[in-house]
Amino acid sequence: MTVDDEDSSLPRCGWGAGGGEMTTYHDTEWGYPVADDRRLFEKVSLEGFQSGLSWRTILTKRPAFRKAFADFDFPTVAGYDEADVQRLLADAAIVRHRGKIEAVINNAARAVELVDEEGSLAAFAWRYEPKAPELGAATSPESVAMSKELKRRGWRFVGPTTAYAFMQAMGLVNDHEPHCAFRAEVAAARQAFTPPT
Repeated sequence: MTVDDEDSSLPRCGWGAGGGEMTTYHDTEWGYPVADDRRLFEKVSLEGFQSGLSWRTILTKRPAFRKAFADFDFPTVAGYDEADVQRLLADAAIVRHRGKIEAVINNAARAVELVDEEGSLAAFAWRYEPKAPELGAATSPESVAMSKELKRRGWRFVGPTTAYAFMQAMGLVNDHEPHCAFRAEVAAARQAFTPPT
């Protein structure tokens, strides 16, 4: 299925039916399986920034976040120092929250370690694909386990709800509503996808 100028006649999940960038995100990104480490790191970072905010706010600011965090190249971000934190705190185009900014920098260093140990972020993440996800859930046993393991490894802002939202977005869970025109497309994309090991 192709997005025909955000065809408003297509049935969508409620949150993706409002038009604009939310609809484009819903139709072309959300739920499609991802194995690219940079995209996975971006998503877990943005999910951390979303805590307490709307996804629309984060999505609107995504280009600025990409610029601020070196397009989420985590080996580069891992080298950020206090001067970078100050620079980011002064950047009105992003969410200026010291704890969340420092968490992304910390998590970048942890991501480098994880890749060294596991081979890729993707191989690690896809190990936690839920076997029987409950449609519309906020967490799963797998997201709890992923959160626990990431926290054990020193990651921050990666609670079970954040981990589950990451799973929904990156295709580990197909949480498009049953009536949504994109549920079957996402399911087909997952069927054709081979999870990294």
